[in-house]
Amino acid sequence: MKAKLAIKGALKTVVGLALLMLLIFLPAGTFRYTYGWLFIGLLFVPILILGVVLLAKDPELLEKRLDSKEKESEQKAVVAVSGLMFVSGFVTAGLNYRFGWFVLPLPAVIAASVLFLLSYVMYAEVMRENAYLSRTVRVQEGQKVIDSGLYGIVRHPMYSATVLMFLMIPLILGSLFSFLIFLVYPFVIAARIKNEEKLLEAELDGYKEYKQKVKYRLIPFIW
Repeated sequence: MKAKLAIKGALKTVVGLALLMLLIFLPAGTFRYTYGWLFIGLLFVPILILGVVLLAKDPELLEKRLDSKEKESEQKAVVAVSGLMFVSGFVTAGLNYRFGWFVLPLPAVIAASVLFLLSYVMYAEVMRENAYLSRTVRVQEGQKVIDSGLYGIVRHPMYSATVLMFLMIPLILGSLFSFLIFLVYPFVIAARIKNEEKLLEAELDGYKEYKQKVKYRLIPFIW
């Protein structure tokens, strides 16, 4: 099982890296796009470390994270919009560097990089707390409501981490124009959450009570 998971994970990583490099460096017209390499390092080094740790300690959770095929039509639409956002955002960042429209200064990029890594820490903590974590919207056999740790602050801390992570991506790449495109993501996630909570209320015991206990979905005191 572990060998197959390792191969599957490695293939996804290689394909993802190749596609990302194509989307960033081809529009940039050069491989000397320093912020592009910075982002790739910040993205893939933690992914590799996390993948190795999960393969060794929790291969079942790793298998869930590698499964990204949505079954519900509404969630498929969310994935499609997110994909379009990523493609257009990365291409815009590359073009921004190529033509020098407005490249953010290094201190801003460093600050965004720190927040990006912080989002990884949040993500890892969510994975530690929730053994039922999946990339697709579904209720698993034996699943229980988690209400401790970050789940005691917001109902969807994984999405909180990804919103922070994804909004930092265009800033790491030094592009305000790309950032405007990535601002679509919080609204995409809001739509996903509303659909997901309908499923959880219908199929997960105790979720309605959990909603009463933890009021905020994504951002404390806001929503």
